[in-house]
Amino acid sequence: MRVRKTVEKLADVHERGIFHLACEGHRMETPVFEEFDPASDCDCPGCVHRRHALPHSPTDRTGGRPAAQRILVVAAAASATLAAGHAVPALAVPHTSPHPGVPAGGTGDEPATPQGTKAPLHGPSGKPAKPAGVLKAPATTRAEIINRAKTWIAAEVPYSMNEYWSDGYRQDCSGFVSMAWGLPGNEWTGSLDQYGTRISKEELQPGDILLFHNPENPEKGSHVVIFGGWTDYTHTYYIALEETPSHARRQSTPYAYWSHSANYVPYRYKGLTMSAAEVNPKPAVPPVTPAGAVTPKTAYPGAAYFGPGADNKYVTQLGTMLVARGAGAYYTAGPGPVWSDADRLATQAFQQAQGWTGADADGLPGPLTWELLITGKGRSIGGAVVGAAGPPAASAASHGVPGYPGRGMFRPGATNKYVTELGKQLVKKGFGKYYTTGPGPRWGEPDRRNVEAFQRAQGWRGGAADGYPGPETWRRLFS
Repeated sequence: MRVRKTVEKLADVHERGIFHLACEGHRMETPVFEEFDPASDCDCPGCVHRRHALPHSPTDRTGGRPAAQRILVVAAAASATLAAGHAVPALAVPHTSPHPGVPAGGTGDEPATPQGTKAPLHGPSGKPAKPAGVLKAPATTRAEIINRAKTWIAAEVPYSMNEYWSDGYRQDCSGFVSMAWGLPGNEWTGSLDQYGTRISKEELQPGDILLFHNPENPEKGSHVVIFGGWTDYTHTYYIALEETPSHARRQSTPYAYWSHSANYVPYRYKGLTMSAAEVNPKPAVPPVTPAGAVTPKTAYPGAAYFGPGADNKYVTQLGTMLVARGAGAYYTAGPGPVWSDADRLATQAFQQAQGWTGADADGLPGPLTWELLITGKGRSIGGAVVGAAGPPAASAASHGVPGYPGRGMFRPGATNKYVTELGKQLVKKGFGKYYTTGPGPRWGEPDRRNVEAFQRAQGWRGGAADGYPGPETWRRLFS
């Protein structure tokens, strides 16, 4: 009778979500004091209620148990009450999720939420470096936001929901935005909106974010990216700066995102302040120079004045010189002071006209590119050589496009940079509808189907439209 009451009492405690009872096939071990993570996939009423009532707790760097919500289970009292020979259910070790905030078991068709939970900054040991502090938005500028984001992209910071980079921020999508915005702690998609003000698509500027948080099931598609600027006047594609598997990247992306596009909401950081250039604007830049005229010589200002987030007179001057050298087709408006993909494509076209390839034709003006433009020398886009074209560089492929790497680079299982280049060019040409995530280095069926769609658009059929790029497909795609 005493045993039965004891078991009933234990069951009652279980109903309140304090600990779990294992199957009847197990037997009580030696009395112990056991700690365990309260997060589990148990379906008892008590645990279900607790999971709905309590927020997820941040874990430590190694995926350990939340320190603030550990529960000490005392098994000795129950063991002492039981008579010899009577078996009772033993305390079971709960099935915890492999990722914080993600229930154990399958997650359906969508990948797990690419983020961890709200947490403070972490030091090299994986321990909190300082308290998260009160909710506030430290002051910063758009240029600072973009520059911080570019440091992770340049370092190709590996994606992880549990690891922390040397600056203390978690290596996932929300940790990336927390870092770029300079927040006092690691936020997640469910809390980032508190630091921002909702805006419209038309108001988006570099440094703003596009946020999708699924409150009903945060593990289903939730994600956040930093807006880096529109790729052209149609505002259908933009430069997304994001932390996503396998590492931080900068990529042309359809608005608002590859999947769940309608769920992304634009936000502007509350602590945004104007830079010195915005507070004390320089005199207006003279009108566009007529085609063929030589722009007065100006010293190369430095690489920092060009690229995503740049807003200054040198961007306008660069565009003006490029238009004079045959790049007018790349601009639908302007040139202007805000760096856009039109500036990058025009610069790249001029660099390729010099016979440069690879990193020498990346679309970002260096000292030599600037020197040729400012002096009116070199080869104009689609034109003849005006002056010396500079030091020897890698020769351009025929037709002025990147050289075709060979069919072997585009076969099932192939992984290389040419697959990524091909995919990005397909997206730019409007043939990226089969991608559900951004183009990557591994050849897959989405690549083949997009190539096939491009080939069919050329009027090709049969074996000429098999989805595998040959020399002519490559030339037309990059020309």
